[in-house]
Amino acid sequence: MKLESITLHRVAMPLVRPFETSFARQTTRVLLLVHVRTGGAEGGAEGWAECVALEGPLYSSEYVEGAEHVIRHYLAPALLAAPDVTAETVGPLTAFVVGHRMAKAALEAAVLDAQLRASGTSFGGYFGAVTDWVDCGVSVGISPDLDTLLDEVSGYVEEGYRRIKLKIKPGWDLLPVAAVREMIGPDMLLQVDANTAYTAADIAHLAGLDPFNLVLIEQPFVEEDIRTHVALARAIATPVCLDESIVSVGVALDAIERGATSIINIKPGRVGGYLESVRIHDACVQHDVPVWCGGMLETGVGRAANVALAALPGFILPGDTSASGRYYAEDLVEEPFVLGTGEHAGQLAVPTGPGTGVTVRGDLVRDWALADPVILRQ
Repeated sequence: MKLESITLHRVAMPLVRPFETSFARQTTRVLLLVHVRTGGAEGGAEGWAECVALEGPLYSSEYVEGAEHVIRHYLAPALLAAPDVTAETVGPLTAFVVGHRMAKAALEAAVLDAQLRASGTSFGGYFGAVTDWVDCGVSVGISPDLDTLLDEVSGYVEEGYRRIKLKIKPGWDLLPVAAVREMIGPDMLLQVDANTAYTAADIAHLAGLDPFNLVLIEQPFVEEDIRTHVALARAIATPVCLDESIVSVGVALDAIERGATSIINIKPGRVGGYLESVRIHDACVQHDVPVWCGGMLETGVGRAANVALAALPGFILPGDTSASGRYYAEDLVEEPFVLGTGEHAGQLAVPTGPGTGVTVRGDLVRDWALADPVILRQ
């Protein structure tokens, strides 16, 4: 395909409730949408994607304004100058830029969406999905008090979610986990996410989570500190899962072989795109390491692609692929994600339409715009 234009939309979407982690508290999701148009004898195609970078460089070094800048001045010009672009060539064409995986992932996903819409293929079909429905978990932020936390969790249990994930940090860990475990019972899947909030000095304290029968503890230490994750994995019974540390298939294999992780969270934006996500999935399957799909408060645009990815065989744990209503009263797509009922309670259907299978609502993109669209052409 020849790219005719790349348009960047910066929008702000209100969250249905504040979402707090160990590094920030969000009430609005500011995000960057990428819209590509391609040429062709039959009128070309278009594709949409969202960049998962947050508004500020708090979760990672990438952030919305920085992602927009690197796309405008480096990544987009390289793609627009190329005579032929496919999702498979986005990586090689943008490899001259160091890092900026979230920005690269958004461009790759938008190109893939256009490419698959043109061929009438779904993301699930392209990835190799093996199921029509995926199990859903929900991520619960840090609450102001236990009563608020328990009220929120009980609501998600009633909605049918198959797994609860609690955000934790020093001073908010053992007590809330104990309270939630008591409320939901011994059998429901429960896990915790520290978002790098702890240090090696906390290993003995984190062993206090073992009695609560957790699926895993996610990323307790900073990304680069693989050694301390190895030490933790040896010291506690709770499985250790890496998230922020995993930026490529090579890093994933290194962490597995060193014993730093026995479960891996795959976030397409964090690893540079869906193609790298599939490669990490395949490598983990070969090493008998379970994977699950992480979330970054995606709208329906990113959620559709994540649900398709989570339909691959190695995704045996529920991901953070919650329903649209978990975060947004109104989603950016015409087909918001709603939890199934009956035998599919706590699951989301894998989209089957071409590309992501969802339609972006242009009216909401305009209504929630923070600035005029940036239209890039060769």
